[in-house]
Amino acid sequence: MEYTVQKLGQLAGVSTRTLRYYDEIGILKPARINSSGYRIYGQAEVDRLQQILFYRELGITLDVIKEIVTSPSFSQAQALKEHREQLLDRRKQLDLLIKNVEKTIASMEGRTTMTDREKFEGFKQKLIDDNEQAYGEEIRRKYGNETVDKSNQKLKNMSQEEFAEVKRLESEVASTLAEAHKTGDPGSALAQKAADLHKQWLLYSWSKYSPEAHANLSQMYVDDERFRAYYDEKQPGTAEFLRDAIHIYTGLKK
Repeated sequence: MEYTVQKLGQLAGVSTRTLRYYDEIGILKPARINSSGYRIYGQAEVDRLQQILFYRELGITLDVIKEIVTSPSFSQAQALKEHREQLLDRRKQLDLLIKNVEKTIASMEGRTTMTDREKFEGFKQKLIDDNEQAYGEEIRRKYGNETVDKSNQKLKNMSQEEFAEVKRLESEVASTLAEAHKTGDPGSALAQKAADLHKQWLLYSWSKYSPEAHANLSQMYVDDERFRAYYDEKQPGTAEFLRDAIHIYTGLKK
């Protein structure tokens, strides 16, 4: 079956403007343009749009989605299996948060007791699961299962105050890095502050710190498209700027 841009938009629940934008950036081209100048989409385009929307639902940026779906090695069947696993993981996360809310309600009503640590278990587990889903394979390949498992356990064992400090540092790293990037100088005092804040943030999950590991991690932010997309989301080049700042900070500038 074939669809015009308007009918496909209605079918998928997206705007015609979105579909036209997908065409412009080359992520979803119509099968053909008819004699009246209308975009016409066939079954292959419908299937690709479904894949795009799956990836968007999982929080993946359009730049990364384009690289995935236009790759010669892209397999729709394999992608669907991966979507299924990711959605099941998300359901587990939601179930854990629901359980946490229910226990909190029971505690407030005097039907049970709840420690401060238990109040944040759902949030910490979600953070761990999100990181595993997005970057687990690369991190485990680079640092090994034991190191990653210890890091996850350290996060689980955090106190309420420690967890709050991690989130605060994460926010401060982002804001300081954004300001430092405007200077264009990774060796500036502001850029070095961002690198130091990044180190402080890492120490809440790493069992031990080394300048080499810090520098290697910053290089992975550049090499891995998902990390790069995360840091470059608001300002292109931020991942490379952070890497350069960290290499200067650690004394391992290349």
